Amino acid sequence: MDQRVEGVKRNEAQASPPVGSTRLSERLRALSLSSKLLILTTLFVMLAEVLIFVPSVANFRNGWLMDRLASAQLASLAAEATPSGDVPAKLRAELLRTAQVRAVALKRNDQRLLVLQSEMPVAIDQTYDLTALRHGGLGARLQSIADAIGVLASTEDRMLRILGKPADDAGDLIEMVIPEAPLRAAMWRFALNILGLSVIISIFTAALVYMALNSMLVSPMERIARNMVRFAQNPEDRSRIVEPSDRGDEIGTVERELAHMQAELSQLLSQKSRLAALGLAVSKINHDLRNLLANTQLLSDRLTSSPDPTVQRFAPKLIASLDRAIAFCNDTLKYGRAAERPPRREFLALRDLVEEVGEGLDLPREGSVGWELEIPVELMVDADEEHLFRVLNNLVRNAVQALEAQTADAPRTVRVSAVRSGTRVRITVSDNGPGVPPQARERLFRAFQSTARKGGTGLGLAIAHELIVAHGGTLELLETTPGATFEIIIPDREKS
Repeated sequence: MDQRVEGVKRNEAQASPPVGSTRLSERLRALSLSSKLLILTTLFVMLAEVLIFVPSVANFRNGWLMDRLASAQLASLAAEATPSGDVPAKLRAELLRTAQVRAVALKRNDQRLLVLQSEMPVAIDQTYDLTALRHGGLGARLQSIADAIGVLASTEDRMLRILGKPADDAGDLIEMVIPEAPLRAAMWRFALNILGLSVIISIFTAALVYMALNSMLVSPMERIARNMVRFAQNPEDRSRIVEPSDRGDEIGTVERELAHMQAELSQLLSQKSRLAALGLAVSKINHDLRNLLANTQLLSDRLTSSPDPTVQRFAPKLIASLDRAIAFCNDTLKYGRAAERPPRREFLALRDLVEEVGEGLDLPREGSVGWELEIPVELMVDADEEHLFRVLNNLVRNAVQALEAQTADAPRTVRVSAVRSGTRVRITVSDNGPGVPPQARERLFRAFQSTARKGGTGLGLAIAHELIVAHGGTLELLETTPGATFEIIIPDREKS
């Protein structure tokens, strides 16, 4: 058991990252976008300078050695020009000192000829063949870079044997022996000069790149991020909506889309607040209103015992209206819930239902609003009676209010027509009033937005649309003039 526990702990220790790397990654994630941009810009520019620095040092080494080969060639030509062919010791020493070499040999016709040599014998530590650089490929270049790094890293005073041709038309392969110390010293001087220049170029380039990217990308993104945080603190404050710039790139697109989204969200939250306030207000009066209607219902029941024919005619309809009003109070603000109750559908006589709507709205009104029905008596519609009554009542009431608000000499009329086409019933509610304003058409069936009448809530059309959609039908405004014409299409239920 102890071995198993130790094995589990060992596996966990191996799987968990080191503490130092975890802290470093956390610090990097905590950096701002500007800091990350500065670090990455500096690293990438320095990497580019390193990629330039190393080949530059290698090329300097190759050039320095080729210069020594040229000097060795000139020394060999001077030595060969002596009359006896035997170079005096003083002249030989001068030639070797001038060429900065210890020995020079020529290879002609596959024969090696030692032209100059110092009095002290030398031991060769390393051989470099520069002839491969003239026609060599990438491998020779990489090998040259490795050799240059090796010279810089060397700490010993080695003797180098160099092979090469200083000129294309020389025809001779020159071999020389030189100490490594002068080459290393020259390479270090060049490397330090290049390093200083690279640092200056890196700082200048990194600063330019950083300022350009920070101005074009990072600063706008930080501005957007700050605005999102500020907007999230109070989304209903429209002054916190981001002001998009006139940029035509992706950041400009993000700013414009963010502004549009924030505007819609602010408007939506404002509507939700209005709904919440309305729900709170109605919930406070719902109880008392329901009690008042219940008392009115009890009083209206006594009307049924009256012998007056007019009372006998209207009492049942009054009682039905009160029953419907009490039911509405019990289902107050159902629009604010997820959905209305599912429709309880049955085939009912449409004309009788529309006539009840007209009687409830006191239509026709003499000298004010006319009332026309074009509905066959035998026409039946497959719908929920209460739902369809609410829909038609909302549409007809809106038409009556629009007509009464209009001052015109021409007759003002509300017309309801219906026709069956196969398994669908098409109902139209029209009037010859002023019609629906263009600005209201875009949000016609949205709660608290579709009203074009002062004092209206805009809930009627939204509720009507929801109820018709629950029947699987459609409710839309037809493009007709003059007045407004709403079309309802209710399909029959599918037979199971």
